Amino acid sequence: MAGVQTAVALREQGFTGTVTLIGAEPHQPYDRPPLSKAVLLGKAEDSAFDVDFESLDIDLRLGREVTGVRTAEHQLDTEAGPVPYDALVLATGAEPIRLPGTEGVPGVHLLRTLDDAARLRPVLAAQHDIVVVGAGWIGAEFATAAREAGCAVTVVEAADRPLAGALPAEVAAPMAAWYADSGTVLRTHARVERVEPGAVVLDDGTRIAAGAVVVGVGARPATAWLADSGIALGAYGEVVADARLRTSVPDVHAVGDCASFPSARYGERLLIHHWDNALQGPRTVAAHIVEGELTDAVYDPVPYFWSEQFGRFVQYAGHHRGADTTLWRGDPDGPAWSVCWLRENRLVALLAVGRPRDLAQGRRLIESGAALDPERLADPTKPLKSATVTG
Repeated sequence: MAGVQTAVALREQGFTGTVTLIGAEPHQPYDRPPLSKAVLLGKAEDSAFDVDFESLDIDLRLGREVTGVRTAEHQLDTEAGPVPYDALVLATGAEPIRLPGTEGVPGVHLLRTLDDAARLRPVLAAQHDIVVVGAGWIGAEFATAAREAGCAVTVVEAADRPLAGALPAEVAAPMAAWYADSGTVLRTHARVERVEPGAVVLDDGTRIAAGAVVVGVGARPATAWLADSGIALGAYGEVVADARLRTSVPDVHAVGDCASFPSARYGERLLIHHWDNALQGPRTVAAHIVEGELTDAVYDPVPYFWSEQFGRFVQYAGHHRGADTTLWRGDPDGPAWSVCWLRENRLVALLAVGRPRDLAQGRRLIESGAALDPERLADPTKPLKSATVTG
């Protein structure tokens, strides 16, 4: 997404030079969200972007892995030889974290690429007993698809609740019931000791039968190839970009899952592994490549993502760390509810379950920084925007 959108944005903003888009995968560039839904369930063969690269005069080089970059020479090293550049945009995304000790064990899968989805599709069609390791966003989405396909699914999670790394305990706790409602077994406080052919063994000795194992324990920026480049990397291995998405090296930019950037809105550096970030950031990168010092465009979005799981549409906008107040709108045991995070009576983040209007209005309130009446905000019968304090 980030690489394709950067190439397209360059043309939309009037760039007339050569644009080369290099990707390690052999497939036409594709969108990832359908991989855990329509593509996985066989309802779609692929999710290729509807982009006419030829008419945009974008040189698409597929199936070509990049091995390094020599910034002093302005050259990218690839398996097929060096590629010179005037401006370089790093959009390598993130790669899934593998479960230690599972390399080479048959029946262990990841879900990140089109090939991963293709390998998992017959597993679902055969209705195998499946163990999912990790109750994060991808684990929940895969479990949802596997249940829809008729598989027996057990999700094992080392923490005490789903989404432990993404949401506070009181917000994530109600989501545990969604698993049982769908017929999915959720085992928390469950650490994997090892994976054997046909079974997952937990550290308490419990053996869980598994015709297949899907690992969803997180992702890390795909930046190992930059180790000797001189481009500054952060604590999580991400490319450290500035507010204009420029790296520590001249003429090199970074965008999407592989890069962090400083947010003036939230007063900290953000590393966002979500689709909307890969969609929005390229416009800022393209503006600086096309206009150079003539533009003062900075990248400081309200982060946004969504997830479809267990029959629910979950949306999140903002960044809740640093909030001083948490307000609920609706009953978390019900089908539709929201959580609002405020700082000094201004909305900084919102989670909406089955309340898309809350999300849309909340996102605008975060962007505006408007002062809000907390009592009115907590009333689920009133529109979020009605909580704005005027005067």
